[in-house]
Amino acid sequence: MKALLLSAYDASSHRYWRESLRENLNNIHWTQLILPPRFFNWRIRGNPLSWFAEQYTTLNQPYDFIIATSMVDLATLRGLVPTLTSIPTLVYFHENQFAYPDSPQQPKPSIDAQITSLYSALAADHIAFNSIYNQQTFLTGGQQLLQKMPDHAPLEIISQLEKKSSILPVPIASAFFQQRPKNNTEPLTLVWNHRWEFDKAPERLYLTLKKLEKSTIKFRLHLLGERFRKSPLIFEKIQTEFAGSLGIIDYIEDLSHYQNVLANADIVISTSLHEFQGLSILNAVASGCMPAVPDRLSYCELFDKHFRYASYPDNPEKEAAALCRLLLTLAQKKQQSLKPNLNLTELAWPKMRPKYQSCFKQLIVHHAQN
Repeated sequence: MKALLLSAYDASSHRYWRESLRENLNNIHWTQLILPPRFFNWRIRGNPLSWFAEQYTTLNQPYDFIIATSMVDLATLRGLVPTLTSIPTLVYFHENQFAYPDSPQQPKPSIDAQITSLYSALAADHIAFNSIYNQQTFLTGGQQLLQKMPDHAPLEIISQLEKKSSILPVPIASAFFQQRPKNNTEPLTLVWNHRWEFDKAPERLYLTLKKLEKSTIKFRLHLLGERFRKSPLIFEKIQTEFAGSLGIIDYIEDLSHYQNVLANADIVISTSLHEFQGLSILNAVASGCMPAVPDRLSYCELFDKHFRYASYPDNPEKEAAALCRLLLTLAQKKQQSLKPNLNLTELAWPKMRPKYQSCFKQLIVHHAQN
């Protein structure tokens, strides 16, 4: 079976997903076309032109099916390369362009990017989302956008998109399930493993550490997220004021090393305002960490309420207090050697492989019938 995978904005999570497809679905012969994750506005509209000019021969090969990320302008690409219209195509949504928090540093995606994602979804035979939250915010956001049209608004297309959509999470790599026994004599070891950007709300981490510092709990914090040229200045305050409580401050690319750090930590923290699946949290929990996550986003469908702290998006101080209380509660579990009942094996590749295979098979069958 031959498949073409198109990743128009190949960010780290997209890269992990497509590489794991190739590794874990090796009965499929993969051809992958990728574009680097930079110049977002140009990339989101220009990817069909780039591939049309540079990869026309590859695009015109016979494939059994196509997978395109939601960053691909599939409708335009199919118009430029008509042979693609005869091939069953799935659009995979790692994220959508409607659920981004307001930020002066990171403007919301333009209407152009939002409506392009609707065109791509309409052009696909099937669309898949990595979480229920992602699906619901896309459908709701799309409906709200169409309602702004002054006339001839095709509101019925949202129900059409919902009918041809499904939930298909990004699987967790098997390496993360190799757990090790914890050392209860060490300080409480915390992990914050998110991108160093506004939408991950690092200022809430800072406020939480200020409150946690006043408790009797001794802790060590690893900052493992991916960094960029411009990062929120709050990280400088964290590194200055909590220097004695910090462990590793690095983005660990080596999978074995990263998994080892997670396996020896106690709690993984999220302060995110924006998250569509939460793979970094899932990887840490699979490795043996207890999650401390806000009661919002995809976390509500992933974790029991005992691991979710009260969500106050507009009140960072109040939310930091709620997170601090949860951390102290989870610290007691460690001291009492209590093991949380968390089993993520349903999201591991051995369990997810049949679901992906079934999705691709149904995609081909449905296309043939229509």
